[in-house]
Amino acid sequence: MDMIPTQNTSVIGASLPRIDGPLKVSGAAKYASDHFLPRMVYAVPVCSTIANGSVVNLDLAAADSMPGVIAIYHKGNIGSLYRTEPATGIDGHIDEKRPPFEDDAIHYYGQYVAAVVAETFEQAEAAAHAVKVTYKTEKPDVTTDLSSAHDELKAESERGNVAQAWASAAHKVDATYSTPAETHNPIELHATVASWDGQKLLVHESTQAVVNHRIVVAQMFGIPVENVQVISRFLGSGFGGKLWPWTHALIAVAAARNLNRPVKLVISRKMMFQTVGHRPRTQQQIQLSASPDGKLTSLHQQFRNHTSILDDYKEDCGEATGFLYSTPNLRVASGLVRRNVGTPTSMRGPGAVPGLFALESAMDELAIELKMDPLELRLRNEPEKDESKNIPFSSRHLKECLTVGAQKFGWSKRNAEVGSMRNGSTVLGWGMAACTWIAERLPCEASVTLKSDGTARVACATQDIGTGTYTILAQLVAAKTGIAMGKIEVALGDTDLPAGPLSGGSMATASVIPAVSEATAKAIQVILMAAGKGDASTLKGKQPDALAFSNGLVHAKDAAPETGVPFAEILKHANIAAASGSGKSEGTFLAKEPKFSMHSYGAHFVEVGWQPEIARLRVNRTVTVIDAGRILNKRAGLNQIEGAIVMGVGMGLFEHTHYDPRNGAPINSNLADYIVASHADTPEIDVTFLDYPDTALNELGARGIGEIGMAGVAAAITSAVHHATGVRVRDLPVHIEDLLPRNA
Repeated sequence: MDMIPTQNTSVIGASLPRIDGPLKVSGAAKYASDHFLPRMVYAVPVCSTIANGSVVNLDLAAADSMPGVIAIYHKGNIGSLYRTEPATGIDGHIDEKRPPFEDDAIHYYGQYVAAVVAETFEQAEAAAHAVKVTYKTEKPDVTTDLSSAHDELKAESERGNVAQAWASAAHKVDATYSTPAETHNPIELHATVASWDGQKLLVHESTQAVVNHRIVVAQMFGIPVENVQVISRFLGSGFGGKLWPWTHALIAVAAARNLNRPVKLVISRKMMFQTVGHRPRTQQQIQLSASPDGKLTSLHQQFRNHTSILDDYKEDCGEATGFLYSTPNLRVASGLVRRNVGTPTSMRGPGAVPGLFALESAMDELAIELKMDPLELRLRNEPEKDESKNIPFSSRHLKECLTVGAQKFGWSKRNAEVGSMRNGSTVLGWGMAACTWIAERLPCEASVTLKSDGTARVACATQDIGTGTYTILAQLVAAKTGIAMGKIEVALGDTDLPAGPLSGGSMATASVIPAVSEATAKAIQVILMAAGKGDASTLKGKQPDALAFSNGLVHAKDAAPETGVPFAEILKHANIAAASGSGKSEGTFLAKEPKFSMHSYGAHFVEVGWQPEIARLRVNRTVTVIDAGRILNKRAGLNQIEGAIVMGVGMGLFEHTHYDPRNGAPINSNLADYIVASHADTPEIDVTFLDYPDTALNELGARGIGEIGMAGVAAAITSAVHHATGVRVRDLPVHIEDLLPRNA
C-alpha cells in the first residue's frame, strides 16, 4: 500500500489509497441496512402484478392473522402523505411525485399497493405474499417503438438554417439510433431504517443526496425540516438511481410514524427493476451533412425517450450536441413518450451517454461516406467557442485527447477496409469516439476544526457513494495545513452537518473545494490571531498578517517555515481546545448567464476481436484520454474511468431491460438474466489524464470525472464492430445474431 504523504506539496495530485478503505474491507463500515435499533420491526411491500388498471379489493384477512404481523398499510390507513413543493433548484426533487397508496390506480408493474410490517423480515415477507389483490386490468403499453408518437417535438437548441443546408449538402448521413431501458444494479439494495420519537425523525438511507432527501421527507410528511435527520455514511454505489427518494422510503417513514417504532425496509433485487427508476429507452434520428473537405454544414438531432404515465422525465440526449463540434446550422429537438413503466431517473451520464452513442456513431458513418479517417473528421470540426451559447470555453483540450489517444493506441496502423485486420484467425475491428460531460458545481457549506491535539476535522453533509469523497476532503485540508492525512477526521453523510451537495452529475468534488478551502483558511486565521498573544518567544506580539501557516507550523512570514511553532502548542498555550472555521460557496449549475462553457472532454479508442467461426465478440483493449481539469487523486481518478469503461462495455454488449407486453413486467429482473459486464468481459484498459487545471470552476481547477468515462464508449465499440464485420449496429446492445451471415 502506498504511504500517505504528509506535506502539502505532494498531497494534491498524488495516487492515494482511500482513507475509508480499511473500514470497508474489515466490515466496520455501516451501510443503511446494517443499522439495528431497539424494538425495530420490518416492512415488506406488496407489489402489483399488473401494469395498467386499478385495485378493486385488498383481502388482508389471511396475512393479518399470520404470526408476527403488526400492521398492513394501504391507501385507507397509511395516514397523511403530501406531495412535494415544486422544486425551484436542485433541492426538494423527487422523480416519482405521486405518494405511495395515494389512489387505487396502477400505472406500472410492481407499483406498491400495500406494505406489511412484522416483527421479523421473514414474517413480513410471508405475510406480504399472503395478501390477495383483485384488480381491474387494462392492457399495458410497454412497446419499444417510440417513433409512433404524434407529439410535437420541442426545440432544445437552434442556429442557422438546417433544412437549407441539408438540401444542398454534398455528403449526408440520416440514421436512427436507439438505446434500451437499462436498470441500475449497484451491489447495495435500496434500504431505509426510519425511527420516529413523536417529534423528530431519524432516517438511515441509501441515498446520494442526504440534504435533498431530508427536504423531500419533511415536505411529504408536513414536519419542520429541522426535525428530520438523514444519515448515509456509506453507500454501496448508486449510479444515479439513489439520487432522489423513492416510494419505499416514504412507506418506511410512514410506518415508523404510525407505530412509533423503528422500521427497516430493504427492497429486493427484483424490485430494483420496478420501483426505483431506470435509464429510459431512447430513439434518436441524426442527420449530418458535410462539404467534401469534411466540414459539417448541418446537424439535426431529434430524440424521444419513454417516461412514465404520471411523471415527465427527459433524458437530455442533446446536452452535448450543440457545442461538441462546429457547424453553422444546428437543430436539436426532443419529446416524451408515455409508457406503463416506473418513472425513469438519472443513470450514470444521463443524457450525454445515450446522446453521444447516436452522435458519435453518425460521425463514424459520415467519415465512411466521406472516405475520411474518423479521427481526422473530428479534428476538422473543432469549434473555437461554444456555438450553442456563444461564449468561450473555460478550458478545452479535446484535440489533444484525440491525438494523444490515437498515438497511444497505434491508430495510424489502421486499415480502413472492413475485415482487413487480423490477429491469427481473429478479425480485429478498431473504432473511436469523442466524449464530454458537464463541469459545474453546486452550493456547499463545510466546517474545519484544527484541534489542540494536532488533529483536524472536516465536516460536510455531502456523501461518499464510493467515489472517494472522504479521501478528497482529507486531501484538501492536508494540502492547506500540512497535517498528515491520518490525523484528519472526515465527517460526511449526515444532515446535522453543514449542508453539502448531492453526489450526482460529477459535481461533488468541484463543489466542496471552495467551501473547504474557505473553512480551512478561517480556522488557520484563528490560530494566527492566538499565536501573537501567546508566550511563544518567536511569535509573541506579532500581528496575524505578519504570520504564516506552513506544514502545521506557525512562523513569521520573513522566517523559514521550519522555525515555526506547531499549531497544537499555540492552541494549548492559549487554552483553546480547537480553532474552527466555516466556509460557504455558491453553485454554477443552472446559472442564467454563464461566462464560460465548462465541460470535461475525452476520447476513447477501442479494439474488438470477432471470431465468426464460434460467434465470439470481445472488446480486447481500450485507450482513453481524459481532459478533466486537475486530477486531485490519480488512483481514485483512474478507478472512476476504468469503472465507467467497463460499464460502457456493458451498455454496448449486454445491458437491456425487457418488458413483457402482456403484463408490463420486467422479464429479466435478476442478475442471472440481466447481463452486466464482469471481470471476464473487462478489456485491457489504458487511461491517460491530461491534467490541465480549470480555475474558472474552482481554485484547484478540478472537474468531475465520475461520468465522462462512460460517454462515447458504446459508440466506439459499435464502430469497431462495423470495422470488423461490416454490420452497423444502431440499436443497442450488439446482438451476436445480427453479426452472423444471412442465408440467401
